[in-house]
Amino acid sequence: MARGRNSALSIDSAKSLLREAGLRCTAARIGVIQSLSDSNSPMSPNEVAEDLVEFGFDKSTIYRSLTELDESGLVVRLELGEAVRRYELLPNKGNATSNHPHFLCITCGKVLCLTGFHVDVVADSGTSEFSLELTEVLLKGRCEACC
Repeated sequence: MARGRNSALSIDSAKSLLREAGLRCTAARIGVIQSLSDSNSPMSPNEVAEDLVEFGFDKSTIYRSLTELDESGLVVRLELGEAVRRYELLPNKGNATSNHPHFLCITCGKVLCLTGFHVDVVADSGTSEFSLELTEVLLKGRCEACC
C-alpha cells in the first residue's frame, strides 16, 4: 500500500491505532482500518476486499486482518442474523460514532447504522446476576428503496 488511499483517516492515524492495540502496522491492516473508517455502514469481509482490490490483498489476508482487529478491540464483528458477518470500527476509534443500533432491510439485505438513535438498557433494581459488556440492537424492516 505504498501509494496509499484517499481516506478520511490518515495512514499515520491508522498506524497509531494499531500501535495502541499492540499490533504491527501492516499495509493490509492499515487498509482495512481506513476502509471501515470511510464506510457509513458495517462492511462484510467481501466488501472490504472489494474496496481494497487495487492493492492486491488476497481475501484470506483481509479475513485474517479483520479477525485480528476484532480480537484487539479495534473493530467489532456484528452478528446481524445474516449468513455473512459485518465489521465496523469501534466507537472512539478513527471516525466511528458511539454505540448505535443497526437497521437490516429484510428485502435487499442492506445494513445501515442508525447514528441518530440512542438506546439505553437499564436493569431493574435488584438485577445483578450478570454484567452487560456489549449490547447490539438490530431493527429490521424495509429500506426506502424497498418500500
